[in-house]
Amino acid sequence: MSKHRSASPSSIRKQDGASTSSARTEGGPSLPSRGAEVVTILNGDGDYDTAFTATFRAQISRAQFNAIAARLRSQYGQATGVERIDVTNRLQAVVIIGYQRGTATVSLSLDAAAPHAIGGLLITSTAPRGDSLERVTAEIEALPGSTGIGIYALGTDAPRALAQLNADVAAPIGSAFKLWVLAELAAQVKAGERRWADVVPLGAASLPSGITQGWPAGAPMTLQSLATLMLSISDNTATDTLMSALGRERIDARAVALGAPRTSLPVLATREAFALKSADAAAVAGWATLTPADRRARIAALPVKPLDPAMFSGTPLRPEIEWFASPAAMAATLDWLRREGDPTALAMLAVHQPSPATRRFAYAGYKGGSEPGVLSLNHLVRDKQGRWYAVAAAWHRSDALVEEPTLAGIVDRALTVIATPFVSSEVEKTD
Repeated sequence: MSKHRSASPSSIRKQDGASTSSARTEGGPSLPSRGAEVVTILNGDGDYDTAFTATFRAQISRAQFNAIAARLRSQYGQATGVERIDVTNRLQAVVIIGYQRGTATVSLSLDAAAPHAIGGLLITSTAPRGDSLERVTAEIEALPGSTGIGIYALGTDAPRALAQLNADVAAPIGSAFKLWVLAELAAQVKAGERRWADVVPLGAASLPSGITQGWPAGAPMTLQSLATLMLSISDNTATDTLMSALGRERIDARAVALGAPRTSLPVLATREAFALKSADAAAVAGWATLTPADRRARIAALPVKPLDPAMFSGTPLRPEIEWFASPAAMAATLDWLRREGDPTALAMLAVHQPSPATRRFAYAGYKGGSEPGVLSLNHLVRDKQGRWYAVAAAWHRSDALVEEPTLAGIVDRALTVIATPFVSSEVEKTD
């Protein structure tokens, strides 16, 4: 029930950025020249001590860096050069480094003080040359546990599948259920029943993620502020407050209309989910087979007690107590928000952008969900030509944790593939 990957600042796209003035730091090396140094060092040459700051070298030794670089070369061959730079500011950029058989996406940051050595370098994803949606789905299918993905072109009709794997199979989605709450809020605003500026009191504290669990109860909050917190940092207390304000039955109805299965009803508030997951066995016995009415009765009968913040520190916990939806239903939810949500709703959905690949798009919205053993990643994007796409991926295990960077890296590759002119032109021709 927490957000995914730290937010990345929005970037100004610079094609062939080595010659752009905004890529050059004052009185020091340019971002392109530092990027070229990284290429040399990835190939086993260059001056590691000069290129990187002392702080960086204290955290990652040359031997550790060489080991990472050697693994990349064994998979993709020699690094061939910088293929693209997306400049964030004069000291930061996302760099695409070419290899003989693939590419690596690198977040690069320079020290503010001259000589502007490299203070941060993170390889966020890699991809083989000639990557495709078929390769992406095959790699997701090979992950241990249960997986699914749906990649869709969005238009005037229903989402059209570009690639699918178990796309109609309902899976646990964690905090991605908050898209249902956003949809119901957007619908009530559109109908004139609510305004984004309406003020409601902050409700009872839930567990993190978020910040409002530590705020005074009853603090006045606008609906827009609550929704922004819910989407940008997956604030659970803000979410529960919104659910109470909008009406629980209406959120249930909205979720069903957007494809939620019976196993998701009633749509649990986060505090309810936490209380159920930590309740005694009798309170949740047979939960998966209970009717929504019986589940509501079980929730009402739960004793009031403090929630334990450490409850999610171990292995997957009661995976039957969850929110469920298929990748196809999550994509349909994103499509509904694209068509029916107003600019405010779409702007809030775009606040948190964890994927470097979304810099290739004119618009990118995102909501994920995670807890031990559960991961859901959901992207809504629009390319420079105005074409819309949705990518919804899920991975869960009841016996072990799942690795968020692994799925996120594969989904980033899917976003990169659909951003290419070839795929975009093919989608346009077949519409």
